[in-house]
Amino acid sequence: MYTRIVIFILALFDNINKRKVINFFKKNLKKEIHVFIDVGSHHAETIKLFNKNFIVKKFFGFEASPINFQILKKKIDNINNSSIEIFNYAIGEKVGIFEFNQFYESSSSTLVKINDSSKYLIKKNKMLNFFKNKSTPFKTFKVEVKTLKDFIENKLINNVEILKIDTEGYDFSVIKSLGNKIQNVEYIYFEHHFHDMLQKNYHLSDIHTYLKNYNFEKVFKIKMYFRKTFEYIYRNKLILKDL
Repeated sequence: MYTRIVIFILALFDNINKRKVINFFKKNLKKEIHVFIDVGSHHAETIKLFNKNFIVKKFFGFEASPINFQILKKKIDNINNSSIEIFNYAIGEKVGIFEFNQFYESSSSTLVKINDSSKYLIKKNKMLNFFKNKSTPFKTFKVEVKTLKDFIENKLINNVEILKIDTEGYDFSVIKSLGNKIQNVEYIYFEHHFHDMLQKNYHLSDIHTYLKNYNFEKVFKIKMYFRKTFEYIYRNKLILKDL
């Protein structure tokens, strides 16, 4: 119960940021979105948010965790949009079967290796597991990873208005999984972590340079409350120029 209360409070503050994100896209996109790809759909929070504020012709959602996916399926059934397709596998640069860390606080689940001695993890566990009723913060199992490049080609998708990524430290791998199909994406909206809990082999500057080389520019940045985490939006200058 205590963990749920803390998560609920965080969600209230996150709604402030979500409203700012929605306002950004309302100013920069038409009311109608043809293709929205959601990598790290969790419990359909982003799908519900954009479905409420836009006319989305096609949602494609990806959730690696089989535990989260079962909840996602139930949430999707309650959304008034028959064009939502969800997939129970991860998206990344390398195809195969990889170890996945499922946190008891499910939104933190990730493919990235965890730093067990992380001060951030210790602090987070104390806050969310105040009564110490969870013996370990996460458990591991195997999940399948595929690329967005293959998905876009197989689905014959010509243009993606928004690619949203919330994969707890796996964001760069998701972006690189696009390959040359990155040129078909208008906006990349992703979350990036700056704490020491996730053992990443890259920095935000690496993502920035990579996207800049593909003619993307940073157009939005916001800090998430009570966390060492930011949300960014990058825009494809070439697509907008053609429009």
